[in-house]
Amino acid sequence: MFKVLAKEAPDVKVTNAAIAGGAGAGGDMKAVLATRMNAGNPPDSFQVHLGKELTEGYAKADKMEDLTFLFESEGWTKTFPKGLLDAAASGGKQYSVPVNIHRSNVMWFNKKIMADNGITAAPATFDEWFAMAEKLKAKGIPALAMGASSAGPDAHLFENILAGVVGADGYSGLWNGKTMWSDAKVTTALETFKKMIGYANKDYLQIVGWDAGDYIISGKAATYIMGDWMNGFYKAKKFADLGYAPPPGTKGTFVALSDSFGLPKKAPNRDASIAWLKVCGSVAGQDAFNPVKGSIPARTDAGKTSDYDEYQKSAMKDWTTDKIVPSLVHGFAGKQSWVTDWQNAVNSFASKLDVKATQDELVKIAKDALG
Repeated sequence: MFKVLAKEAPDVKVTNAAIAGGAGAGGDMKAVLATRMNAGNPPDSFQVHLGKELTEGYAKADKMEDLTFLFESEGWTKTFPKGLLDAAASGGKQYSVPVNIHRSNVMWFNKKIMADNGITAAPATFDEWFAMAEKLKAKGIPALAMGASSAGPDAHLFENILAGVVGADGYSGLWNGKTMWSDAKVTTALETFKKMIGYANKDYLQIVGWDAGDYIISGKAATYIMGDWMNGFYKAKKFADLGYAPPPGTKGTFVALSDSFGLPKKAPNRDASIAWLKVCGSVAGQDAFNPVKGSIPARTDAGKTSDYDEYQKSAMKDWTTDKIVPSLVHGFAGKQSWVTDWQNAVNSFASKLDVKATQDELVKIAKDALG
């Protein structure tokens, strides 16, 4: 996108202050940003997850500019899906520009392990997944690649188990109060998670969850439930035996998140920031960024080039046909304090495996978050 910006606005010079880890687990990035924003020394723009991570945070604190004018002048109200804009808005206003759509619910798997063990199709239900897991266990192969040495990735995994057990509508209701966290289906989801952990790599408490994806390449595990940014990771690794499918129970559901960029109030170079945001929302910008990132464009009129791979083409199709539900872990469904508390509760569960205590804690966390 920097190359597109250089072409569109050659006078704008970019100082890239990116921090390794991005805005996902991104604790360091978020801490540095908070220090700058609270000190009245904001960057000209920054990456943030679209949705409540921003609208319930810096936008609510009146530290972000309303970008509705840009959406209108650039015609984005017609090129971004209405459902996406409605979910991202706060008080009818837009505060950041989505550059992509990521899918949270993807189950990556090693096709060779599957074929060598007579597994002809990716498991579509939890019963099928556990049947596969038993077959692999007999050969000494963990069915699940997982890491829980720190909070975040295990919560991502559980988020997708929830979607598979509770269903799309029930899952969405968890974030707006229409589905109770005391519901028996949440209990079932926790019990399912506990059972799946029994088939994970034995060192799951010692490794970082984001690194567990390597276990699919090395053959140390068969499946890995993680977002489609792993598509770019596996492409870079030239992993030929990669397969992908929705995690159990989530076929027809698209658990969505989006990277976006906003404009802080008091940005030192406002005009340059607006030039950057125009690129973020453009066809050229999104088609430069997404093939590399492994995601798909947020714009409905982008994604037509030959640079997109088969996974991305399938995701673009699903984006138009599946039921779209928001990710909490990645800031779409809830504010940052809810994300943090929820991740910590799930991370504690990964080691203690206490279903009742964890569900009680999730009930309390939701009550605090929703008011």
